[in-house]
Amino acid sequence: ANCRKMETALILFFSLFLGALGDSSTTTDLLWPLPRSVDFGTTVYSLDPQTFAFLGSGPGGASAILKDGFSRYTNLIFETPTPFFPSGATGGSAGVLSSLEVKVTSSDESLGLNTPENYTLSVKGGMAMLEAPNVYAALRGLETFSQLVYRNPDGSFAITEVTITDTPRFRFRGVMIDTSRHFLDPEIILEHLDAMSYNKFNLLHWHIVDDQSFPYESAAFPNMSLQGAYDNHHVYPQELIIRVIEHAKHRGIRVVPEFDTPGHTRSWGYGQPDLLTQCYSGGKPSGLGPINPTLDSTWTFLQKFFSEISSLFPDEYLHLGGDEVSFNCWKSNPDIQKWMKDHNYTDYSQLEQYYETRLLQLVAAIGKQYIVWQEIFDNGLKVLPDTVIDVWKGGNYKSELFNVTAAGLKTVLSACWYLNYISYGADWQKFYMCDPQDFGGTEAQNSLVVGGHACLWAEFVDSANFISRMWPRASAVGERLWSDKSVNNVDTASPRLHNMKCRMISRGLQAEPGTGPGFCAYEWKE
Repeated sequence: ANCRKMETALILFFSLFLGALGDSSTTTDLLWPLPRSVDFGTTVYSLDPQTFAFLGSGPGGASAILKDGFSRYTNLIFETPTPFFPSGATGGSAGVLSSLEVKVTSSDESLGLNTPENYTLSVKGGMAMLEAPNVYAALRGLETFSQLVYRNPDGSFAITEVTITDTPRFRFRGVMIDTSRHFLDPEIILEHLDAMSYNKFNLLHWHIVDDQSFPYESAAFPNMSLQGAYDNHHVYPQELIIRVIEHAKHRGIRVVPEFDTPGHTRSWGYGQPDLLTQCYSGGKPSGLGPINPTLDSTWTFLQKFFSEISSLFPDEYLHLGGDEVSFNCWKSNPDIQKWMKDHNYTDYSQLEQYYETRLLQLVAAIGKQYIVWQEIFDNGLKVLPDTVIDVWKGGNYKSELFNVTAAGLKTVLSACWYLNYISYGADWQKFYMCDPQDFGGTEAQNSLVVGGHACLWAEFVDSANFISRMWPRASAVGERLWSDKSVNNVDTASPRLHNMKCRMISRGLQAEPGTGPGFCAYEWKE
């Protein structure tokens, strides 16, 4: 109780302090990412934490996901510090806003690439209404509502009348995490999903395994994590993965796992004999290379393994990787040389084509669509029409986007959002100014850009610095993918991003300073 009194006193002090200096915040500065259309009035309503209620209505109004959202946002609004007092607010009240009615027009809770996320929010005439086509769109509106509630200098809660019409610009708004190079504590992953929901991301790209370790605990092939993980504590059991998937779904976030093959698979070989290619040097064995596509046992394994993955991860897509495949090991192996000759293959890119074609056919046969890194397209491999090409290579990414979309394929951009690259100073501006449709394509080509994702590779990131390295830098990507193309002014975005950083701090996330010198009324503490 004493801690809560101290927090209230601090908020009151800083609010009065800022007011005396002339607070530069405006009511709009409370919002991140910026909605499509925002129209503020001047009337202010108070909210009583003891009586305010969220009320579900419509076919989806009784959803367990929605009720969980009500509980979560009641806590976020009233039980965490809210240190924002916009200068446009009067500090007075025209009455009490007793509830927010949330009308959900469909009970369909399927979650996929084409799930609508548009909503309207109105606070006027002493009433508040949020209307959405499904529960996930309603969650986006609840986040916006939570950002609009602020504290008056006396510590009371208030909201300014407003009408908002909002819809995301892109339907694929993701963040990639890497749990192979360093293991991420499951609680950190859940915290990260919370942060994603605050920033209106809708897809977690989970790069779960790689050369360095195999932390995925397979039911069909338990030796892969027993032998391939760092140790038996650094693994993700299937019941934990289910927990992550459910936590994400309750925040409108899809979970798409990546199992990158045929390269990036060194850790696979420790627990699955004969899966990887034996390399040779001077006629003698010299280590292991990519998956060996020429063995029947390889395809028996892959069929069973990806069938398990398909059952565990409900999303319509899998990310199949396909990047950075070196041919040197294949070239050195005499058995593969003979297989190539027997099949009239003269180039090792044909062997890669053979592997990827069979893998894509296998995955399609078990009912999944797929995302692949851009090398699959660059190397001329044939893919299904619904394939999503992930453009990750910097430098030439605009021409890559043009070529992929000219071929009629969907694409997502990650090339300019590698958050693992760091330098002194603020770098969010370059993430903010990167536009996935800025490549000179036609309207038809632009329509094939379904979005993008930020990536945080984990050579130098673990549970100790993951949240601070990710946030609020990823927030810049979040607004670029959600807000209108015209929302691109870094000067007006900067105070909103600072407020978003402070909001995440108040919600228990150790977000780092993103915009330079400054302070939050409620600073980070353990």
